[in-house]
Amino acid sequence: MVEKLIDLALKNRLIVLLLAAGLFAWGIYSLRKNPIDAIPDLSENQVIVFTEWMGRSPQVIEDQVTYPLVSNLQGIPKVKNIRGTSMFGMSFVYIIFEDNADVYWARTRVLERLNYAQRLLPQGITPTLGPDGTGVGHIFWYHLDAPNMDLGEQRSLQDWYIKFAFQNVPGVAEVASFGGFQKQYQIVIEPHKLTYYGLTLMDVLKAVKANNNDVGGRKFEMTDMAYIIRGLGYIKNIEDIENMPVGTKNSISIKIKDIGRVQMGGDLRLGIFDMNGTGEVVGGIVVMRYGENADKVIKAIKAKIKEVEKGLPEGVKFKISYDRSTLMEEAVESVKGTLIEEIVAVSIVILLFLFHWRSALIIIIQLPVSVAIGFILLEACGISSNIMSLTGIALAIGVVVDDGIVMVENAYRHIAEEQERKEPV
Repeated sequence: MVEKLIDLALKNRLIVLLLAAGLFAWGIYSLRKNPIDAIPDLSENQVIVFTEWMGRSPQVIEDQVTYPLVSNLQGIPKVKNIRGTSMFGMSFVYIIFEDNADVYWARTRVLERLNYAQRLLPQGITPTLGPDGTGVGHIFWYHLDAPNMDLGEQRSLQDWYIKFAFQNVPGVAEVASFGGFQKQYQIVIEPHKLTYYGLTLMDVLKAVKANNNDVGGRKFEMTDMAYIIRGLGYIKNIEDIENMPVGTKNSISIKIKDIGRVQMGGDLRLGIFDMNGTGEVVGGIVVMRYGENADKVIKAIKAKIKEVEKGLPEGVKFKISYDRSTLMEEAVESVKGTLIEEIVAVSIVILLFLFHWRSALIIIIQLPVSVAIGFILLEACGISSNIMSLTGIALAIGVVVDDGIVMVENAYRHIAEEQERKEPV
């Protein structure tokens, strides 16, 4: 069988060369199409359900949120395991699916079951699905260099401008903000004044909620014009809160400023983000969507940074904290360097020992075609080009080189012996 294949290849050299060229072109196409990442994605096929109920202890979260969710999410098709975690003010439920389950099909089934499970939760508590990313989806971190802005202003800039811009980048599942202070209006109640006016904290809470709202009216027609009537009640500044009525005493309106003070402050923080010991910074973590090409997503993010910088306040710049593309580029360059080094080394060895350039050409053609076939198989099997797979290809190049040298030398020796046998003595 082997002899027939060799004979067929020798009789159809042009077809063999065209086939090698076709495989090489196919390999280049597969290389460009195959997702490139630095870290192989070995994470489990999971869907995360996140529920927030601030101010509650972990035990309350476990009993009233985590346990009802875990018990009612049982029975979803292709589920291997369900894990629940409760902490102060937050609940996380991890639904682990089988590896052959499509991630978006799994998210849909979990969302269907949540519609029923939500009825068992406390009023006003809504569970949400986590981003459609994986455990290695954190591909890009950045922070702001803004020496003339405080942490609250930086966080507002991140949450209301930068974050929305990056979420429009193709392949981005989520942009998680970190650092700084989330601005909020804070009402500091003086208890003795509250007692004097005969009010409770619930009265203040209801008054604030009721007064921070726009209401709609009807259409009013006058002559040939129609007017839309509506009531404007959304809070715009501290004075609007201070002048909110919470009750009456002796026919006199009692306002927020009569029972306390209103200030602008930051939300409760559970940690800070420090940059190399130089102080706190504000930034974001870009999470890649499941199955995307990390290299393309990072390039799109860097292009988006140039657009977003045009709209930033003066003196505000982006600083990159973590960029996985650097590691990916080094891995690809390592394979390229190994391939070139092996080609040069083989050519020198063949030319020195055999003095036959056509024998060297055989291995020079064999190496890139073998690497190209490797990328074709990676694409066919759905394996990304990462450090592990690229390292395997780099190691395999050495095996291909050894095999090529042995085969070429053996063929050269047999041809030489045959020629010597046929020559007349």
